[in-house]
Amino acid sequence: MINVAVLSFWHVHANDYTREANEHPDTRVVAIWDEIPERGRQEAAKQGVVFYESIEDLLANPDIHGVIVVTPTNMHRDVMVAAAKAGKHIFTEKVIATNIKETNEILAAVKQNQVKLTVSLPRLNANYTQAVQGVLDQSLLGELTLVRVRLAHNGASAGWLPDHFYNKEQCGGGAMIDLGCHPMYLTRLFMGLPESVSANYGYVLGKNVEDNAVTILNYKNGGVGIVEAGFVNAHSPFTIEIHGTEGSLLYGTPEERLLIRSTKSPDYANGWTEISALPPSRMTAFEQWVQHIQHDTTADENIRLAVDLTRLMEASNLSNQLKQPVHIDELG
Repeated sequence: MINVAVLSFWHVHANDYTREANEHPDTRVVAIWDEIPERGRQEAAKQGVVFYESIEDLLANPDIHGVIVVTPTNMHRDVMVAAAKAGKHIFTEKVIATNIKETNEILAAVKQNQVKLTVSLPRLNANYTQAVQGVLDQSLLGELTLVRVRLAHNGASAGWLPDHFYNKEQCGGGAMIDLGCHPMYLTRLFMGLPESVSANYGYVLGKNVEDNAVTILNYKNGGVGIVEAGFVNAHSPFTIEIHGTEGSLLYGTPEERLLIRSTKSPDYANGWTEISALPPSRMTAFEQWVQHIQHDTTADENIRLAVDLTRLMEASNLSNQLKQPVHIDELG
């Protein structure tokens, strides 16, 4: 049995990860720490587990094998480096950190102490992502010219997001670094890493962080990636739109259907065709983390995409701040 501690209930997904850890046959939550002690005590009482006032004391316990990091994003570097040095395996909410410098420090500690790191990038494992990747692997769309992925909700306008999600220092940003992570890593998966990034953030409700955002990824071949996110949209569907020189693919416009048209296949040449038989979703990121611990393997693809996600988010925030494109190779 892998004994897991939950580090903070700051993030809205903390309860989801706690539940997944308790429901997995090979893991169990045995301890909780929180940077807000009263919140941590309440959660520990709900779970019937030990609450640690001191994170150092928790990490020093040899009976705790791994940690779920759901702290404020600006605490990720210090918390994960300390966990790695204590020999604890790490499952973390995205992003790894708000900048590539801190991300590299975390990765160095993980490698030096030989612990297993997995980042929660859930839409990588979804059946629609597997289906899209299958189409791209067959080159049915030709050379990609545009990828657009959008994810938005009304958490700010309807008032159900916690107030601390508008704390720029804790979060590293707003809609783009939170929701925009998902379309960002999917666009990176489909098109690769761009040469430069141009971002434009909107502040519809006048909060300290953006609640309406678009980031453009610019590619050497002239291709364009469009990443959209928002906290002020009541009925915005999750959307994937991919265009190439030989065809196009649509998902979620607005129904959860995968449509394709391609000149490279007689099956898809005479109008829009639905791909109805989607492949199964892959196991969740948490399940993958458990397997990496059990089989002494590493989450190479997951970490590579998570690192690129951090790099792209840092570039996006910097581009919005400077009001100009930011080249990826200019970052540390």
